Amino acid sequence: MKKFVYLVLIFFLITPSCFSAHLHSEKSYQRAWQEKFGGIIEYQNNDYTRVDVLTTTHAIEFDFAKKWAESIGQALYYQYKTGKRAKVVLIIENPQKDFIYYNRVKALSKIHDFDIEYVTPTILDLNCKNRCKYKDCRCNNQNKKQIKI
Repeated sequence: MKKFVYLVLIFFLITPSCFSAHLHSEKSYQRAWQEKFGGIIEYQNNDYTRVDVLTTTHAIEFDFAKKWAESIGQALYYQYKTGKRAKVVLIIENPQKDFIYYNRVKALSKIHDFDIEYVTPTILDLNCKNRCKYKDCRCNNQNKKQIKI
């Protein structure tokens, strides 16, 4: 029984880092995009909501592809608050699955008049094998959670 408890404990401590849902944190994608294209990260509106990136032309919401519906609402709200054009940037880490969500947003962007684009780790030069340059990113913190036996 004692061995079983140890194995379960080790499994739960190692699992989040080995099988994390995403390669990088959303914040790392935001920062990499902002460094490449400009803008203000985490711009605070007067109601304390935060635009992921505000440029001279766009209020941009970043989200992982599975959160596609939520991203649309947030982007449109930030357009309302800032007067800048709404833009959704979907994070694509698994193209075979994630482009389904991108296509949904793209279809709605034509109807509701907002912009959409997608990013991948490759597009933004986020290399998980060698770890990205953002020290607080998920890819750099994976090994810190693991227990050595």
